Amino acid sequence: MAEHLNLVKLSVGTESVESLSLWHQKPEAQGPDGLPRHVTRMWPKREDEILRGGSIYWVIKGVILCRQRVVRFDEVRGLDGIRRCAIVLDPKLVRTGATRKRAFQGWRYLPMSDTPPDLLKGRENEEDLPHELSRALADIGVL
Repeated sequence: MAEHLNLVKLSVGTESVESLSLWHQKPEAQGPDGLPRHVTRMWPKREDEILRGGSIYWVIKGVILCRQRVVRFDEVRGLDGIRRCAIVLDPKLVRTGATRKRAFQGWRYLPMSDTPPDLLKGRENEEDLPHELSRALADIGVL
């Protein structure tokens, strides 16, 4: 099977992995099927590659800390009638090694070669480190 592609997205206003999880549990963050989704203006041109097993990697306060598997892409239209893309996500957040990421707008493709590893078994339920410490450790490649 061909390699899949991932997305990376800033989680604006999110303080921690826990706060992202809490947001995804709110009705306004879910689609009609109850799955969390992120609505964006742009539709990925490489949709097929993402749907082969790709995830969205969330940047929280300048550091990638977790990912969610992309389930599908749904078309949604706002009250303005403009077509948008709802990135429908698996509700499970998978913690990753902290990886520093500069700010950008929208989402970006993230090839497998640039994705941070998932945390080792047994570490996935650890509390987030303070963001300054996460950034410092990511800068030196420890996490």
